[in-house]
Amino acid sequence: MRMYDIITKKKNGESLTDEEIAFFVRGFTNGEIPDYQMSALLMAICLKGLDNRETSVLTMEMAKSGDKLDLTGIRGIKADKHSTGGVGDKTTLIVGPIVASLGVPVAKMSGRGLGHTGGTIDKLESIPGFCTTMSGEDFLRRVNEVGIAVAGQSANLAPADKKLYALRDVTATVDNISLIASSIMSKKLASGADVIVLDVKTGSGAFMKTLEDSKRLAQTMVDIGNRCGRKTYAVISDMNQVLGNYVGNWLEVTEAAEVLRGHGEETLLTVSLTLASFMLLGTGAVDSYEAAYAHCKDVIESGKAYETFLKFVASQGGDVSYLEDPRKMKQPSVVLTVTSPRDGYITRINAQEVGMSALLLGAGRETKADAIDPIVGLRVDRKVGEYVQAGDTIGVIYGNDEGKAEAAKERFLAAFSYGSKKPETVPCVYGYIDSEGFHAFG
Repeated sequence: MRMYDIITKKKNGESLTDEEIAFFVRGFTNGEIPDYQMSALLMAICLKGLDNRETSVLTMEMAKSGDKLDLTGIRGIKADKHSTGGVGDKTTLIVGPIVASLGVPVAKMSGRGLGHTGGTIDKLESIPGFCTTMSGEDFLRRVNEVGIAVAGQSANLAPADKKLYALRDVTATVDNISLIASSIMSKKLASGADVIVLDVKTGSGAFMKTLEDSKRLAQTMVDIGNRCGRKTYAVISDMNQVLGNYVGNWLEVTEAAEVLRGHGEETLLTVSLTLASFMLLGTGAVDSYEAAYAHCKDVIESGKAYETFLKFVASQGGDVSYLEDPRKMKQPSVVLTVTSPRDGYITRINAQEVGMSALLLGAGRETKADAIDPIVGLRVDRKVGEYVQAGDTIGVIYGNDEGKAEAAKERFLAAFSYGSKKPETVPCVYGYIDSEGFHAFG
């Protein structure tokens, strides 16, 4: 088998066999196939596409290219969730404890943030003492004892994806649905969960800017998961504005804790309950989405979900006293109030620009080597559709450098658009995708 022939075949629009896909994934991962040949194949894939079978085989081969988590030592049906990335997206911190408190084990491998979207590991590590590095034995033990554990991703989890993505990033071959889907799902399959729930964001702060593109990506990933024997759902949620009110690692942890106490912002609560409900439904513990949603609400109202959250944090070395009294945390040295420059309805909040404002403060990374300041960030006080008058507060900047805080304030202001007419209301969750296709909510 020759790489030259595989490139030619795909260039001509023909389907690749399972053996041909396995050949180039293994050969590129172990260094036998050079970058220039893989670049040519990636471009051919972008131009000619992959069918559902090819996409599923590519995903499975990437998942098999390195370590696979063995979760058989964990009792029960394991559930996991993945978000395609958003601004203020702290749902893992909420969903995990909800589901774990209902007896569904959550064994999660998470990553760090890069760019304007935050990483779950960075958020958790803003809790003093919290540790995301542990042995495999400790990981399984914590899940069995508490119901949930979150660890940093193994360096050898789906290494084929890591190599392929680095090449895609510099060869203009990132924006292909099959390649995006296989990248995400290869890591999810290697992580070992039985049930996978995907939170596919759509809008200005998301990777997928349009609802149709988000649906296409979600359907492709659901098809991959189901073909590979995992019960898979995808929820399409809005990212045309910040999810919740806060952006920044420690700020998002405190907001997640508030949701679990029953006092959270409404859209963040709704998205979290929706994701948790599908995780519960996928395990077969309930026979309807409505029943799952009711159970998830109950454990928040009873305090059981928050109690599980505290146990989870403590089990990984975190000091829960900071969650019980956030005033213990060192406070930012610069606090700037942002006010509306005019009267009118807020017609748009560019979530990506809000995320970039937080990045300027030091809440995120421009490169993997950048250090994060865990206590900086911002608060968004308004939603699209609200009427404001000139001088009304629309947000607050929390920083540790006056120059950076002023720059972040200017960028934050520019993210808001105003008009004389109230805009059409956009749902925070559009619907979900299962093996039968898209289903709209409401």
